[in-house]
Amino acid sequence: MRTLSVKLSDGLDAKLTAAARRRKTSKSALVRKALEGVLREQGMPKPGSALDLVGDLVGCVAGPADLSVNKAHFKTFGR
Repeated sequence: MRTLSVKLSDGLDAKLTAAARRRKTSKSALVRKALEGVLREQGMPKPGSALDLVGDLVGCVAGPADLSVNKAHFKTFGR
């Protein structure tokens, strides 16, 4: 197993120490578990529909709401 040194703020160290005590484990084991969780989630697609994933982009472009109802837009379609 490799060793990694990490600098923590006093507040974060206090939270880590308290969490390790509550779980009755070492700070190193708790940090390893947290890193594994973050790295596992990183490779997985986010759950949700396509609309959920791009919802913040909906309505960001000005223009007609629905081009499919105006037959003039289909004059050159497919050419």
